[in-house]
Amino acid sequence: MTMKNRSTELREDIEEMIAVGELTPGQHLDETELAARFEVSRTPIREALIQLASMGVVVIRPRRGAIVADLGPQQLVEMFEVMSELEATCGRLAARRMTPAEQQALLAAHQACKDALDAQEPDAYYYKNEAFHEAIYAGSHNQFLIEQARSLYRRLRPYRRLQLRVRNRLSNSYAEHDGVVQAILAGDGEKAAELLREHVMIQGQRFSDLMASLPQLGKRAA
Repeated sequence: MTMKNRSTELREDIEEMIAVGELTPGQHLDETELAARFEVSRTPIREALIQLASMGVVVIRPRRGAIVADLGPQQLVEMFEVMSELEATCGRLAARRMTPAEQQALLAAHQACKDALDAQEPDAYYYKNEAFHEAIYAGSHNQFLIEQARSLYRRLRPYRRLQLRVRNRLSNSYAEHDGVVQAILAGDGEKAAELLREHVMIQGQRFSDLMASLPQLGKRAA
């Protein structure tokens, strides 16, 4: 395996640790500790952190090393606002452009979310939810849009995961998905866009719930 491929794998592994809360916002990322954990030298770890910094997932501070990016309330609101518009555009285009095979993939992803909901498994739902949104991105058939949506989704992963732990959010999320699926299958792009925008946007009570949940991201580091 080349050094480049290894650093990419490490980037994905560290990104996942951040997404699931094993590494928390503001936490220092010690290159030596990470190298020991993954049984590699510090060089591919450093390259992985540089990749994550370019994605906005970590922040590299001169002479002080890297930390997990810590997003403030205003920045979170702004990022979710942009995310909601990106997803709305994906949904609008997907309603017009999805192939029959892609529609079936969307239905399968929707059913997988239902299975996780029925089992009351937030962690499983999180991954199935990610696949559901990815199916909509793919259905847009706009590669630049897909790349932008994926990039911002990655930056917001810890916070989207946290949202799913709010009471009744799993069932509400699935119900919102159902409306999106029906709109896309009906070819109603404007309806799909409207529903996805509302699904992703955090405002009112959902914003308050997310802000109240943020301290949970730091519990593992305490």
